[in-house]
Amino acid sequence: MAAGSNSSEQMDKKVVVITGGGHGIGKAVAEMFRADGAIVHIIDKSEGDWFVGDVSDKEVLESFARFVAETSGRVDYLINNALPIMKGIDECSYEEFQLALSVGVAAPFYLTKLFMPIFAENASIINISSSRDRMSQPQTESYTAAKGGISALTHAMAISLAGKVRVNSISPGWINTTDDPIEGVDALQQPVGRAGTPEDIAELVRFLCSDKAGFITGENIYIDGGMTKQMIYHGEHGWERHKS
Repeated sequence: MAAGSNSSEQMDKKVVVITGGGHGIGKAVAEMFRADGAIVHIIDKSEGDWFVGDVSDKEVLESFARFVAETSGRVDYLINNALPIMKGIDECSYEEFQLALSVGVAAPFYLTKLFMPIFAENASIINISSSRDRMSQPQTESYTAAKGGISALTHAMAISLAGKVRVNSISPGWINTTDDPIEGVDALQQPVGRAGTPEDIAELVRFLCSDKAGFITGENIYIDGGMTKQMIYHGEHGWERHKS
C-alpha cells in the first residue's frame, strides 16, 4: 500500500464475501465496503438483492462458491457473519443444536475450504463471534456453542492458512441492530455509556482486512464497550437482582 493511502482506498475493487449480509452487522459491513469501492457478494436466507440461500446447506455453499468464482474469479475478504439460532437446553432439540453449529461453525469452515483455490494475495478472513463465547445467560446453549466454536476455529485456520490468508475474529458485545434507542441502565452497563452499533463492528472489520493489520492473525478481538471487563454487583450501576 502506498505511503499516505488509507484503508478505504485500499478496498477499491477488492472482492468481499459476506454471509448473513442482508441485515444488522452484515448489512453495515456490506454498505461500508461498497462505499469504499469494493465488489460485495452476499449470501443470506432472506429474500433480497443477493444470493439467497441457507448456509447450513452444503450444496447451497457449493453453489454460492461457484457463483463467486465465476463472477469475480477471486476472494480478497471473507466475512463469516451468518447468525445461528439461540435456544437453550430446555427447549433446543438435537436437530436445532446441529443447525446452530452448521451455520456458526461448519459453514465458515467449508466456505473457507471452497475458496482456498481463489483467495487473493494478502487475503483476510474475519469471523464474527460474540462475547457469549466466554459468558452466558441461561438457555443460550446453541448460540453460545456456535460462537465458542468459531472463536476456536479462527486460531486453528490462522495456523493452517499461514502465509496465504490472515484469519481473525471479532466478538461483539451488545450491538443494537434496531431503530429503537438503548438507554438508561441498559446503556450504562457498558463503561462507554452506550450499546454498540453495527458500524462499530464494520470499522474493525475494515481495519483487520487492511494492510495496516498485516501483523495480526489468529486473534479474537472484543468490541463490547468494556462490558466484559466491568464487575457489576447488586445495587451498583442501577443493576438489581430480583428473585423470581
